Amino acid sequence: MYSLLLSLIYLSFVSLGLPDSLLGAGWPVMHSEFGVSVSYMGLVTMIISGSTIVASLFSDKLTRKFGTPVITVTSVFLTAVALLGFSFSSAYWMLLIFAIPYGLGAGAIDAALNNYVALHYSSKHMSWLHCFWGVGTIISPFVMSNALANSVWSAGYRTVAYVQLFIGLVLLVTIPVWKINSNGEQTENTEKNIGITGVFKIKGVPFILLGFFAYCAAESTAMGWASTYFAQVKGIDGETAAAYASLVFIGLTAGRFLAGFLMDKIGDRKMILLGTAVTVVGIIMLLLPIKNSILSICGFVIIGFGYAPIYPCIIHSTPLNFGAENSGAIIGIQMAGAYLGSTFMPPLYGVLGKWIGYEMMPVYLLIFMIFMVVMTERTFKIAARTNT
Repeated sequence: MYSLLLSLIYLSFVSLGLPDSLLGAGWPVMHSEFGVSVSYMGLVTMIISGSTIVASLFSDKLTRKFGTPVITVTSVFLTAVALLGFSFSSAYWMLLIFAIPYGLGAGAIDAALNNYVALHYSSKHMSWLHCFWGVGTIISPFVMSNALANSVWSAGYRTVAYVQLFIGLVLLVTIPVWKINSNGEQTENTEKNIGITGVFKIKGVPFILLGFFAYCAAESTAMGWASTYFAQVKGIDGETAAAYASLVFIGLTAGRFLAGFLMDKIGDRKMILLGTAVTVVGIIMLLLPIKNSILSICGFVIIGFGYAPIYPCIIHSTPLNFGAENSGAIIGIQMAGAYLGSTFMPPLYGVLGKWIGYEMMPVYLLIFMIFMVVMTERTFKIAARTNT
């Protein structure tokens, strides 16, 4: 039962990752069809992320009432409906409407599963959990690229929606398995209901929220705008640029798979520092004034590889830094802080890119990575003093 439960959790995160890279992959073509500027992708992502923030803030309360399995299944079906809505959209405003259920579904499942794994599984399983999220994000750009080459962008959304529906059905019929935890025992909720205001009273929480905000700002910008970067800066055609949207996700997924073998030995804090160092190497590759796109391709893969351990390590360290009894509420707020970064910072890059030039991406990413390291290090130092 333990292995089956773990497989279901991994499958759930494949489902979570599937839609995340579709918009970035298809947007170089989609914006022309809708007759809007390239920068208009920012408003769609803002609504998705804003809805995710709302779901994250209420995730602890919802999970306590309905349980992690019910929240997971509901979220998968909700995102499937949203993706179908995207596929049938004939005007830009319709994308904005369907972005709401998309974000609500993503936020609820993200917070609930991250807290569940942080409490019941080791650091390596948290890394591999997010590795499977990466599997979903890698598949989607190729689905979109194939749709653009053989049909239209809407076919890509429809295909992923059908996959989501299938995953949702699998999770629905296996709900009883979720009653068993990682030790083969019945799960019990031992966390405190401290509320949103109570979270901010815990020492160190504001710093980790800022750090998570900065990390997700950098991550989402690189993921969402990679294909546009290649199209606008390197002059790559739309279909090829759509496939290049998967570069960050490829590095991210491979990195999380390999990081899983190191995390339990090295620890969350050192893995965050190591990942940041690798990311900076990739950013430097983008900064080099070479027109050949090969170096940029390698740079985006390395950036993703460096990103790999940061998100799962920040989440997994939450029970240790702030107490297992507080983790559900804190992780929900962390998700909200993360999506604030995802909501506002990639659109800001779109606006700045339009005014200044999309080649500014490496500088933009570097600023947020530096800020992230400062904030997370501050958090670990405060937690170390508080727990001694």
